Amino acid sequence: MNISVHAEADLTAVTHNDLANAVRFLAVDAIETSQSGHPGLPMGMADVATVLFSRFLKFDSAHPNWPDRDRFVLSAGHGSMLLYALLHLTGGDVSLDDIKAFRQWGSKTPGHPEYGHTLGVETTTGPLGQGIATAVGMALAERMANARHGDGLVDHFTYVIAGDGCLMEGISQEAISLAGHLGLGRLIVLFDDNGISIDGPTSLATSDDQLARFAASGWSVRRVDGHDPEAVAQAIAEERGTTKPSLIACRTIIGYGAPDRQGTEKAHGAPLGTEQTAEARRTLGWDYQPFVVPIPVLKAWRMIGQRGQVDRLGWLDRYEGATPEQRDLFVEGKAVALPAAYALAAAKLRERFASERPKLATRQASQQVLDGIAGTIPGLVGGSADLTHSNLTHAKAQAPVKTGAFAGDYIHYGIREHGMAAAMNGLALHGGFIPYGGTFLAFSDYSRPAIRLAALMRLRVIHVMTHDSIGLGEDGPTHQPVEHLAALRVIPNLLVFRPADAVETLEAWDCALAAEHRPSVLCLSRQALPTFRSDARGRNRVANGAYLVVSPDGGRDVTLIATGSEVSIALEAARLLATEHIRAAVVSAPCFALFEEQPDDYRASVLGTAPRVGIEAAVAGDWHRWIGIDGEFVGMRGFGASAPAPVLYREFDITPQSIAKAARRAIARKSQ
Repeated sequence: MNISVHAEADLTAVTHNDLANAVRFLAVDAIETSQSGHPGLPMGMADVATVLFSRFLKFDSAHPNWPDRDRFVLSAGHGSMLLYALLHLTGGDVSLDDIKAFRQWGSKTPGHPEYGHTLGVETTTGPLGQGIATAVGMALAERMANARHGDGLVDHFTYVIAGDGCLMEGISQEAISLAGHLGLGRLIVLFDDNGISIDGPTSLATSDDQLARFAASGWSVRRVDGHDPEAVAQAIAEERGTTKPSLIACRTIIGYGAPDRQGTEKAHGAPLGTEQTAEARRTLGWDYQPFVVPIPVLKAWRMIGQRGQVDRLGWLDRYEGATPEQRDLFVEGKAVALPAAYALAAAKLRERFASERPKLATRQASQQVLDGIAGTIPGLVGGSADLTHSNLTHAKAQAPVKTGAFAGDYIHYGIREHGMAAAMNGLALHGGFIPYGGTFLAFSDYSRPAIRLAALMRLRVIHVMTHDSIGLGEDGPTHQPVEHLAALRVIPNLLVFRPADAVETLEAWDCALAAEHRPSVLCLSRQALPTFRSDARGRNRVANGAYLVVSPDGGRDVTLIATGSEVSIALEAARLLATEHIRAAVVSAPCFALFEEQPDDYRASVLGTAPRVGIEAAVAGDWHRWIGIDGEFVGMRGFGASAPAPVLYREFDITPQSIAKAARRAIARKSQ
């Protein structure tokens, strides 16, 4: 078992307090050994978590990823030792050595829970509020999957432990509002209502009535004594029967059991210390050495971890007993690889774009892509933050998801970019769905925390960000993203695409859908752009990140590198330079991250050795990585303005003439 044990009374003598104290003191001991961590939440919420895991949570510790398990989200991720202790005690993939190595290099027990790093962790939490918002997406996914596959294959709950900090964060309001509106009755939030935050009592900063707030958003609410296991159990049992999402405010004492720390901010984020740890052991009657769990208590917890075997085996029987069509639908919905029907639809679209060569905004090209492929990918779910008709994210075949009607595949998230991005993560984490959602690129700052977590968790989540430059025109600088491309490109494991025409837009979608372990952002234009690609059956060139569009005969004197709407301007500049007998190569660079991953010789063949000019209607950011320190950059040096798009491009000097002038400067500089 890889655990220190202590022989004691038989199993029938194990009490709730024994079970809860095993959780508490594994947490306390790990934090004390690490000399860092947050003991307050594990000590305060051990009673609630013990009731949840021992009496209600449907899970099988030997198969932590079986599809119809209940999901448990520790939104207050700083209390991670609560979760690690539970995973260890129930026989999960967390050993005693992992517990002892809390917060140390290479262990399975990092400071905050990380999805994909530790089995049994359903989502990465840390930034407060992200967990509860992600859980809304999980609960929504459960209802949507249930509508597709029925109660026999999909019938589970999503439980959340959230703290005062989670509920103070603004994202929580967006999340609870959406959950209440949709009537996600399989979502139960257990609120660690201890009235303490890092600075001291929460009364220093807030006086919200949380129950009234949740009730106003359509939730079922109640308050219980979080240290009364029977009251907690009764509350959970009754809330499982409601048709609304539920908030159970569990009145707890932070650092419960530590005489001089409990109930104060001192218990929040620092080890108790040797003296207080010993006092807590005496106070709670836990007369065992650090990391020691009595055999009867350990056996009781291991039995709890095995209790879900019956449910899992019953689910397997139902799955095997389903019709072949039902099984195929379920498997296809869970599949990672894209189906053959998608490839055929994409090829047909590519041929049409290449032959017709339409002049249209890339957001319009994106809508045509969605119209062509939406019906071919089970689980593709769209949405928008109240910008459906601007983002053009709604495919003709898609039906809306509504309260009590979850069979649809398009979600109206409302003006909730924070909540939308986190809910999309939850949809992806649940399994069975490839979510995409739209807003304006200028509002990507609202989505950024969840995008960052998606990149960290390696989730296939697609953000459709339209109105991607000053080209949106008259709405002015508040809506014109100039720094956002640079800001997004520096997030590790995130693909940022800025396609230049209809064919590139299709290829960008293809890359995003094929990226099984990384999120994507599609940055799309409002203004119409000419289609310059005519290779109907060629390879996906966006997948290379950057490629030569024009390669002059006889070599090149200068290389013009552009993205998105500026590629067509670069092509005009190349034609202008040709009249002066200057040979300009033109490179389209729709995805810096993918270009960076190409072999050195390919990158060298694209970039060449001639002077380079970068062109993008945004700030320079890391452009000099590609154009060199001596390269010229034609773009923005400040915010935009309110005017028609052609006027803005002229006034901000992003024109064929200014590009040609920059090319001449670069050539002259190199010849000196």
